[in-house]
Amino acid sequence: MTNSLVGSGASRQPAANRWRSLSRTLTRALPLGLLVTAATPVLAQDTVEWTHLGGNAHHTRYTPANNITPQNFGELKEAWVWDGASFDAQSGRSTPSYVNGMLYTVAGPRRHVVAMDPETGETVWSYREPNTFRWEYSMRKDYGKGVAYAEVDGKGVIYIISPAFFLTALDATTGAPLEGFGKPVPVEGFAQTGVVDMLADLGHDYDPYYGIPKEVGYLTSSSPPIVVNGTVVVGNSAEQGYNQSRIENIPGDILAYDAKTGDFKWKFNVIPRPGEFGHDTWESDAWQYTGDVSPWAPLSADPELGLVYVATNPPTVDYYGGFSPGDNLFGTSLIALDAETGERRWHFQLVHHDVWNYDIPTAPVLLDVMHDGRKVKAVAQPTKQTLLFVFNRETGEPLWPIEERPVPQSHIPGEKLSPTQPFPTKPLPYDLTGFSVDDMIDFTPELRQQAIAAMADWEIGPLYNPPLHRDNDLGKRGSFWCPGDGGGSNITGPAAADPETGIIYLTSQSACAAHTLVPGDEADLRYMTDAGTTTTGVTPARYANGAGGGAPRGPNGLPLMKPPYSRITAIDLNTGDHLWMIPIGETPDRIKNNPALAGIDVGNTGTGAQAPMMVTPSMLVYAGDVSDGTPHLFAIDKKTGRELARIQVPKQSRYGMMSYVHNGEQYIVLQTGSTLTAMSLHGPVEHYSGGH
Repeated sequence: MTNSLVGSGASRQPAANRWRSLSRTLTRALPLGLLVTAATPVLAQDTVEWTHLGGNAHHTRYTPANNITPQNFGELKEAWVWDGASFDAQSGRSTPSYVNGMLYTVAGPRRHVVAMDPETGETVWSYREPNTFRWEYSMRKDYGKGVAYAEVDGKGVIYIISPAFFLTALDATTGAPLEGFGKPVPVEGFAQTGVVDMLADLGHDYDPYYGIPKEVGYLTSSSPPIVVNGTVVVGNSAEQGYNQSRIENIPGDILAYDAKTGDFKWKFNVIPRPGEFGHDTWESDAWQYTGDVSPWAPLSADPELGLVYVATNPPTVDYYGGFSPGDNLFGTSLIALDAETGERRWHFQLVHHDVWNYDIPTAPVLLDVMHDGRKVKAVAQPTKQTLLFVFNRETGEPLWPIEERPVPQSHIPGEKLSPTQPFPTKPLPYDLTGFSVDDMIDFTPELRQQAIAAMADWEIGPLYNPPLHRDNDLGKRGSFWCPGDGGGSNITGPAAADPETGIIYLTSQSACAAHTLVPGDEADLRYMTDAGTTTTGVTPARYANGAGGGAPRGPNGLPLMKPPYSRITAIDLNTGDHLWMIPIGETPDRIKNNPALAGIDVGNTGTGAQAPMMVTPSMLVYAGDVSDGTPHLFAIDKKTGRELARIQVPKQSRYGMMSYVHNGEQYIVLQTGSTLTAMSLHGPVEHYSGGH
């Protein structure tokens, strides 16, 4: 197996990473990077910032702001709504940052950068990148997740990665491109400064307007960069692997730039070249033509250790890897890189030769915990397969043993899977892993038998049940694996964590995937793939809608599996033990009122959707629906999972939420599709008296 670990010699840091809770006086007097410990929340805080997509560089989604408590939670009112319709915003995936008295976000397929007044939601300035074919073609253009922020020579700077794969640095006060950053772009409309064309540093021929030739490969972005000690580290996103049927693409190599000048600093090859560590995991010279392994999830960092933590996706293509035998490092891996040099400090491959589309969808979470009687700097990585991998973030050593266990092998001609996969001994899985008759709906014997009948044509099994091709010798329509490539954990449910207690909160859904694989040239008839020229051999692509396609359906329109259909699980990372589990929201009316369940108390099944979450000193806050579909915010006791309060909110939330304190007022901002909805105790600013 290829889970070799390279230890880091980095020094230890004091105390757990904290959020800043600064008075306005301190904000003016102290440099932005200084952290003030908030073990005891400051009463009636005047300013509390949310500086990164995940709150801070550790991506805990924790705020020390405590003006909103379980006692006054029910008094929350809509303070303002920012509408991104004029930017053609739709997906609602961008979490704003609040820094130095201003909110910053991105919106729409052009990935406009927007600065907003934190009291009113009014747009202060916006920036739009000039037109190129590169952004028009991007498959992730409306999926921007946010911005990065740093100070350069005492001036605030906003950094973004565009869908066209330009890195842009903007003056945080004015929105103007940063003087002296980058090089002129030979495309009409670009400023002479402030922009880096990152395609130039990947080592492929390309056109500044059109990008890399589509038959060679393709790269875009969705997550923001992260700035670590003056270095801007950049991830990327490839063409969706489930839309691929060609074996060629380009690797999603990780890039880094000087935060002041934009000068290129280093590149980390996610598919190792000859002589590099991990090259031997690519057999048959597949490294020469295979692509992806993109770090499209948000990045995390420990500035004191000087490390950035990168989670990757599988190689080309999803569901079939017969043309790229081997474990395929650094596919579906967690990698710790030196932010200054790009040197790999350690790595762990979470899935060998990934054919399940188990790409890592959320950022690594950094916490300091007590382990075996000593404080340990930890990093925890949630996964689609609901296995939580926990490591010492300095050395890469697992906090608890991780075992290589035998897994089922492929029936597809030409496919060779890894004989084992890594399983943490602690913590235990936090949702469904695998699927058997025992996991099927059992409200009545009749429903159980109907579920068994519905699954008769599908191959089911334990975790890592492999994909199956159409003309298989098992006589099945395809493979049904759980969790599916939608998770478990996924994009819309990033974890949250409490740095004061070492508890992580994970949202997940019990969802499975049903796929039938077909020959690549046949798949091309269903969705034309531009990247690559060679269709893969026997069964390389997902079977799109058509004869023999489709997934099994549960009886009477009910889910196939037992509830809860979605949940929040609290795990103590000091011990590795589960503390509690609660369903998300309430049982939907379509299930509660289903005629097949008449007279049966089904309990709370959960909605089936994941929950945007954040943590405060006094509660866990999450967004979910009640039975009739009305969206709510819920306040939860962090230690027990008991509901403390709830409040109806105007719209359903997507992806995440954030909180900040501005001029003494705490706001909770919800990502509500094309809009951002801010909630506060006093409502719109014109009705706020200013008193506490």
